[in-house]
Amino acid sequence: MSLEDQFDEAMLEIYRRALSECKYNATRFLQMVNQHGGIQAAKTLINAPTLSDGFTAMWQCGRLDLTVEAVALDPKWRDLFSDEELARAKKRLVDLNYKFE
Repeated sequence: MSLEDQFDEAMLEIYRRALSECKYNATRFLQMVNQHGGIQAAKTLINAPTLSDGFTAMWQCGRLDLTVEAVALDPKWRDLFSDEELARAKKRLVDLNYKFE
C-alpha cells in the first residue's frame, strides 16, 4: 500500500474515531476525503485561513489528537506536507495548548 493510500486510511480513521468517541459526524470532511483523497483534503483544511468546524469540535471534545493537523505532524506523514503547512498545523495546536507526545 502506498504512503498516500495509507494516509487516506489514516484520514478515514480519524473520521471514524471522531464519530464514535466524540459523536461528531464530519460529513463534509468525509466527502472531501472520498472526492479528493486524504492528502488534498488535509492540505485544504490546513491551508484554510480559519479553523475548521471539525477542529473546533475536536477541541471542545478534548481530542485535538483527532485533527488533521495532529495527524499531519506525525513523522510518518511529514514528507507529504510542506514546511509551511506543518508550521501552520503546529501553530494551531500549540495555540490551544496541545501536548505533543
